[in-house]
Amino acid sequence: MIGETLEALEKIVKANYSTVLGKPKIGLILGSGLGGIADDVGEACTIPYIQIPHFVHPTVEGHAGEMVLGKLEGKEVCVMKGRAHFYEGYTMREITYPIRVMAGLGIENLIITGLAGGINENFKPGDLVLITDHINFMGDNPLIGHRTWGQAAAFTDMKSVYDKALISIVLTCAKTLKIIVQQGVYIGVRGPCYETPAEIEMARRMGADLVGMSVVPEAIIGKHLGLKILGISCVTNMATGTSKEPMSHQFALRVAERAKAKLSRLLREVVKRI
Repeated sequence: MIGETLEALEKIVKANYSTVLGKPKIGLILGSGLGGIADDVGEACTIPYIQIPHFVHPTVEGHAGEMVLGKLEGKEVCVMKGRAHFYEGYTMREITYPIRVMAGLGIENLIITGLAGGINENFKPGDLVLITDHINFMGDNPLIGHRTWGQAAAFTDMKSVYDKALISIVLTCAKTLKIIVQQGVYIGVRGPCYETPAEIEMARRMGADLVGMSVVPEAIIGKHLGLKILGISCVTNMATGTSKEPMSHQFALRVAERAKAKLSRLLREVVKRI
C-alpha cells in the first residue's frame, strides 16, 4: 500500500507541478483551524487527500484535507493540512496511514498539533501547550493487528514518546519570540461528545493536564516508526467542570483562529532550528 501511495504522489507532483517529489525530513500535522502555516510553504505542491490512494478525507469543519509538499524556512517539509479522526468512523489504521506515508517519504521529525480542552486550572484558552506525555484512553491502538501488514507484533517502547531535544528547541524558540508555552500531559479520548464533569475529574486524578480527540494515535505510530515526535496543543476551552462556558466546535475554532498566528510564528522558528 505504501509503495502504491508514494508512486501515485510522485506522478501527481510531476504531472501538476513539473518537478520531482522531494525528500522532506520534517512532517507537520495541523489540527482544527490551525492550517495557516501551510500557506507559508514555498514551492508548494498541494494535493487533496481524495487524490491520494488509501487516504481518508476529514469531514470536520476546520480540516482542509490536503497534503502540502514544499519548503518552509529553507527546509523541505510535508504538511498535513487537517486530519481524519477515530470518531468520524474511520479505523485506527486509516487515520494513521498518512504518518506511514510521511515516513516513506523520508521524514525523521513529526510535529503534531491539535486543539484541546484545558484540565489544568493554570491553563487558559489560547495557551499553547507542549505535550510531555500522553494517556491513551481511546479504547483502541493503531498497532493492534500490525503483524497483518507483514511484520511482527508491535511491542513498541513508549517510555519517551515526545522527544526531549525537540521540546528543548521549542522552549528556546518560545523564549526568543516571547511566546508563553505551557507543558502538560495529554489524555486522548474517543469522542465525539465532550467529556462529563466526572470524566474530567477522573482524567485530572490520572494526571492529565489537557484532553483531546487526536494526537495520540499519530504519536504512537510515529514512535513505532522511529520518528522524533513533537506535540503542541492549543487550549481552546477549559474542560467541562472547570468552566461555565458552553462547549462547541465553533467556539473552539474561534479561539484557534486567534492563536494560529502565534503558533505559526513558533513553528516556523522551530523548523528553522531542527
